[in-house]
Amino acid sequence: MTTKILIAAANLLLVFGAYAQTDTITGTAGDPLVITANKYAQKQSTTGKVITVITREQLNKAGGKTVAQVLNEQAGLTINGALNNTGSVQTVYMRGAGSGRTLILLDGIPVNDPSTINNEFDLNLFSIDNIDRIEVCKGAQSTLYGSDAVAGVINIITVDNNANKPFNIKGSLVGGSYGTLKGSAQVYGKTGKFSYSARYGGLRTDGFSAAYDSTGSMGFDNDGYNGNVVNAQVNYQAAQYLLLKSFMMYSGYKADIDAGVFVDEKDYTINNDNVNTGAGFIFKKDFVTLTGNYQYSQLNRRYANDSGFKTSTIFERNNYFAKTQFAELYAAINLGSGFTLLQGADFRYSSYNQQYSSVSSFGPYDDSFDDTSLSQSGLYASLNYVSKNQQFAFEIGGRLNTHSRYGNNSTYTFNPSYAVTKKLRLFGSASSGFKAPTLYQLSLNRQLAPEKSVNYEGGVQLNCNTLSTRLVYFNRNINNGIDYNYITFNYFNYIKQRVQGLEYEATYTPVKKLTITANYTLLIPKETTQNRTTNQDTVTYNYLLRRPKNSANLIIDLQVTPKWNVSVNGRYVDGRLDVGGYARKDVQLESYFIVGMYTGYRLNNHLSFFADGQNLGNKQFFDVRGYNSIPAILNAGVRANW
Repeated sequence: MTTKILIAAANLLLVFGAYAQTDTITGTAGDPLVITANKYAQKQSTTGKVITVITREQLNKAGGKTVAQVLNEQAGLTINGALNNTGSVQTVYMRGAGSGRTLILLDGIPVNDPSTINNEFDLNLFSIDNIDRIEVCKGAQSTLYGSDAVAGVINIITVDNNANKPFNIKGSLVGGSYGTLKGSAQVYGKTGKFSYSARYGGLRTDGFSAAYDSTGSMGFDNDGYNGNVVNAQVNYQAAQYLLLKSFMMYSGYKADIDAGVFVDEKDYTINNDNVNTGAGFIFKKDFVTLTGNYQYSQLNRRYANDSGFKTSTIFERNNYFAKTQFAELYAAINLGSGFTLLQGADFRYSSYNQQYSSVSSFGPYDDSFDDTSLSQSGLYASLNYVSKNQQFAFEIGGRLNTHSRYGNNSTYTFNPSYAVTKKLRLFGSASSGFKAPTLYQLSLNRQLAPEKSVNYEGGVQLNCNTLSTRLVYFNRNINNGIDYNYITFNYFNYIKQRVQGLEYEATYTPVKKLTITANYTLLIPKETTQNRTTNQDTVTYNYLLRRPKNSANLIIDLQVTPKWNVSVNGRYVDGRLDVGGYARKDVQLESYFIVGMYTGYRLNNHLSFFADGQNLGNKQFFDVRGYNSIPAILNAGVRANW
């Protein structure tokens, strides 16, 4: 009922919006523009949401890292698998939330894989060289972005609008440990009413063994990876107030994988490829900005276990095909006097099928999962206000979501912020999120309801000449989380989770050429679920599997000369527990601290060289029980642009 009232009020405001006066939202000098907070461009200081922007400059300094590794270094984020062998499963845990509870966006549009149990998108399908920047927006964001945004959203932004001549070219080439070869190329430009960009990123590596050989004598082989990503955008400025756009991304990889924890497999591979394509428009005139987008995506995931190396499985084929469609239309209306109304609608469709065949010691086996689908649509609205002196701001909004299987649900958000001084800002929020049950889960239990959460957070941000710092307290409650019942072998709405925590981020510049960046995350969880040891009773755990209670990251960056830059980074992860196996006690994973280094030298405006090292102390550690994490890795390369 509350959401219906909000949407009705938003419609009324839309009528009056036609008579509003133009009033541009501005921010303090030096603020980055963000688009993820409210789906339109605004200065970061004019929103009370917790947003981290990873810039193109920061991505360049990532050297030989992957997208998952860069995200893994941000406050509040753990990407389980980021520090395992290339091609490993990348599980996103934001603020302690489970897999599939953080929504991945590609240029603001949701992407997911409906053939997976939790609907999560594979971060291996992104190339760091094909990305312009990343915006991480934490806290429940379901009001604007719908299902899966329980803990927040990660917006992977590939669009580069900096072209000012018809033809530009960039490229890079990197080589390193374990036969790693990485390359990228980009051509982009602007001529007349047309602008375009096309990028390629490729990564090949021999890798190391995915599974851990606990005896050290079983001769586990290296597990290689070969991946390619191509993306392109073409924009046409049809009129001064109308921009037409089209986009496409193809990404695919083949990776060697092992049979399981502590178990080698010499001819087991995964092939994963994805095509995203679509079109949209932006109409901007006077006080109205109207945006429309359509995206079609299809994914193929194929596992193959040939018979050359026999374990209990002699032969196996497991093929998945999934497709999604997404459409949205929303308007940002400047009502004047600091008020902006956002109102929109979106639609999601997803389907998948599966074919499986195997031969094992028990004989041949064939199975299939027939094509099945679901859809959901949403209406949402939010009212945003920024005072003329930018001292006070707030957002209030709601969403009504309609699902083809379970019916309706709603969410809300309220997000105020107040600048005590020009340097000190207080902010807070109360918001709700939801995760719709996935196709696989619904295939086992048609009665599943959406998982719902309530999120509270509050914090303080200080921006001085030499110090920028932010401290956030968050509290998320889930009372009907979707979990798996090992007695009935089905999914049910059962789990209860409460996660409190702190995030601290700081950037300190004691002198002009030296920058120190640090972050710290504390998680204090309680999770009530089925006992993992007995599978019979209910237990409240005061820890989260594979998610540390304490974690911290530090980067010391020194501009030695105008052309030479050096940075050292360190990551600390507290001890945590992992599953010990079916009906066994959870197993302790030890804490670890690893150190890396980056150095870059700019020869001239067109050519630069760099080198990157990870885990320089060759520390042995584990993020997943039974699987190897990265040893010492060195990469070096060159970048060119004209």
